[in-house]
Amino acid sequence: MVTLRRAVPADFPEVRRITQEAYQRAGHFAADHPYMSVLEDVEHRAEHAEVWVAEAAGQVAAAVTLTFAGQPYTEIAQDGELEFRMLAVDPAHQGSGVGRAVVRAIIEHARQLHGVEAISITSATFMERAHGLYASLGFRRAPERDWRVPGEDVLLWVFRLEL
Repeated sequence: MVTLRRAVPADFPEVRRITQEAYQRAGHFAADHPYMSVLEDVEHRAEHAEVWVAEAAGQVAAAVTLTFAGQPYTEIAQDGELEFRMLAVDPAHQGSGVGRAVVRAIIEHARQLHGVEAISITSATFMERAHGLYASLGFRRAPERDWRVPGEDVLLWVFRLEL
């Protein structure tokens, strides 16, 4: 069973490790890529967004950041949308359903929030495993909202789930 909860400062080192390992082992970013410093700054994320962790068998197995329109970590959320970012599953738990459980818990959480009608996410075109997960849970591509990383030749796809 996976439980999702707000991260506390004692979780931050584990969130950092999981995020680093998940992104690097998947080949998404090299250790010296500028975005890795953003991913690693869990303290800043927690100050300006909601960092959540998923526990499986009493251990932190995944982390994700939740944000809303107009907040500092928001990339694409519009009014009435919850955006989640930086979903990372510990490589030791990948393939066990933890990622799916996290996204399902986010969906249930969003349904409880007043004024939230949809969930939006951005995913790099090369994050194919994530795309399959999102599609299987009802997210649909919103290509009219796709965008490019400033200064890089990276296209980011937007997915949206109506609640």
